[in-house]
Amino acid sequence: MQLFYDPKLDSSVSQFTFTEEESKHITKVLRKKEGDILNITNGQGYLFEAKIISANLKKCRVEIIDVTKTHPTRHWLHLVVAPTKLNDRFEWFLEKATEIGVNEITPIICERSERKSIKIERLRKVVQSGMKQSLQTYLPKLNDAITFNEFMAQSFTGLRFIAHCEQEEKMDLKRRVAPDKDITIMIGPEGDFSKPEIELAYENGFLPVSLGRNRLRTETAAIVACTVVNSINNG
Repeated sequence: MQLFYDPKLDSSVSQFTFTEEESKHITKVLRKKEGDILNITNGQGYLFEAKIISANLKKCRVEIIDVTKTHPTRHWLHLVVAPTKLNDRFEWFLEKATEIGVNEITPIICERSERKSIKIERLRKVVQSGMKQSLQTYLPKLNDAITFNEFMAQSFTGLRFIAHCEQEEKMDLKRRVAPDKDITIMIGPEGDFSKPEIELAYENGFLPVSLGRNRLRTETAAIVACTVVNSINNG
């Protein structure tokens, strides 16, 4: 099964025309023709089964023949992760976290962050690709980058954790996570969160957690956290 994505599609539509870029990909690269069946999602839980009625190179048109709605997860996983110095590592994290299962991601700019800006539209395409690759119908929400203090000025609900490298008593994340609970997990930059940032997180109800004995890179730590939460909720 191959999955296509278009956010404009909704359950009331009977026919749909792909963008020129997607039409070219379908007809020229994949060599799809009239009568072939395609699967499409709008990233909001809907899976559309569609038949090509016009295999036009610029305006590939399909007829919707079936619509199903998948149930969302009973928990909400929000990963708050500092962008890595090397952009490809952050893109790798986004792709793999999407494939494993994440609901929301916020890039956070910290005091010790080496990367202070990101190209959000490029990163959103990475998330879309990860969703299609893993045949999911819900597109994770990728927020604009925000500073640590701006993030802390928000209101929070659910379980809140921060993974840092300071030597202090911490409980393993897998012992902190509860099934079907909303969870926010913060992962700092290569140089870790600063002590004032950690203290501010504590003041806002974030609890320190350990992701294991070894010291992990930012992107690895985020993937471990994502995997732990999903193993507990899907186990």
